Amino acid sequence: MQLTFLGTGSAMPTGDRFQTGLLVESGDDQLLVDCGSGVLHALQRTEVGYEGVDTVLLTHHHLDHVSDLLALLKARWLAGEESLTVAGPPGTATLVRDLLDVHDYLQDRVDLAIRDLDEGSFSLAGFDCQAMETRHSMQCFAYRLGHPESEAELTFSGDSEAFTDLIAFADGSAVLVHDCSFPDQVDVSNHATPSSLGRALAATDADVGRVYLTHLYPHTEGRHEQMLDAFAEEYDGPVRFADDGLTVEIV
Repeated sequence: MQLTFLGTGSAMPTGDRFQTGLLVESGDDQLLVDCGSGVLHALQRTEVGYEGVDTVLLTHHHLDHVSDLLALLKARWLAGEESLTVAGPPGTATLVRDLLDVHDYLQDRVDLAIRDLDEGSFSLAGFDCQAMETRHSMQCFAYRLGHPESEAELTFSGDSEAFTDLIAFADGSAVLVHDCSFPDQVDVSNHATPSSLGRALAATDADVGRVYLTHLYPHTEGRHEQMLDAFAEEYDGPVRFADDGLTVEIV
């Protein structure tokens, strides 16, 4: 299984990071997780391209995670692709239909399938998935993803505060991608900081492999080394910042 970070930024652009999007591939199967601003362009820079991705899995409905969704639908229609599946937390069907009411010329351009998901296990685009609700300002799901052709699994926190139940959800994952939106100097809820995430990781018996930090606000620019030092005071496992375009093998 392979992960490509399409966007590692936040709702406040830095000029260097697109908003949230991850491309997960295994064998002939591809899954796009979140579709924020810039993700469509980043997707087209990959060998898969927007023509190769027909399934989007949303963590939640904040604008920086969904703003390129209809742009993807339109691009696929113009390219002659005939289908798109969108899945996400409860309310996803309403969200997509409301967007199509605004952009009504996109109605019925592709065969659109929409799934509202609940916590627990489900299958999507060939992947074996599990969903768990996070601690965010609106309902948001973390996802654990596996594939029949891969022995390793990936967990993505979505947007969330750091808490031990979420780390336990990732137990056994080869890679954990986790929100680390701000440095410790910023007093914030609904997102993680290096020390809060480090403490949550250290407080569990969960076995997670590499940790990649994402959803980075401009407040983190120029402070990566300082943030990693704060992390290391709490947790001694491998941690690094994700960057747009980074590809990681999930093994």
